[in-house]
Amino acid sequence: MITSLRGTLLESAIFHAVVECAGVGYEVHIPVTTTEKLPPPGSEVRLHILHVIREDDQSLYGFASAEERDFFKMLVERVSGVGPRTALNIFSKLSLPVLKEALARGDVKLLASCPGIGKKTAERLVVELRDKVSAGVSARDGGAQTGPAALAGPAGGGAPSTQSDAVAALVSLGLKAVDADKAVRQAIEKLGAGAPIERLIRAALGNS
Repeated sequence: MITSLRGTLLESAIFHAVVECAGVGYEVHIPVTTTEKLPPPGSEVRLHILHVIREDDQSLYGFASAEERDFFKMLVERVSGVGPRTALNIFSKLSLPVLKEALARGDVKLLASCPGIGKKTAERLVVELRDKVSAGVSARDGGAQTGPAALAGPAGGGAPSTQSDAVAALVSLGLKAVDADKAVRQAIEKLGAGAPIERLIRAALGNS
């Protein structure tokens, strides 16, 4: 079972990457949130892999962090009607911190905004996974935080509190949560994980 790949990135697209390891090229399905973090082709890259084996197919799904891979696996294995392709759409629309918050808060509307996720599937996601993520959310915010400011979590890119505060600030300025999340991710990739929140917000406003 393949759990990670380290090698040369031969090519990448929105949902697709090819990584060469020991002379063998591996095709890997990736979400947009991972595509955003890939280096240029020809660079060394490491992806955390979920190896899905079925009777008529074997597929590799790659992520920038082991936490993203493991949460993706939980989506696929625990939620009826959500397969790897559907889960890939969810991870392409929402970063892991925002996804966890949406599940913990029961934000069916935000979850249903993901391609291929209707209201019923979004409700099923909340029912199946809410308890799995709500404990972490409650421990982090004392159980008192709600609304846009609750967009927090262990991010794969920047410091969790800085990323969450930047997203919350953009939402308070009128951006949709999905758009704010994407803009902050892009700002973190541009400025680095240690950038102060003021610079992140300015950069994110330029990306939104």
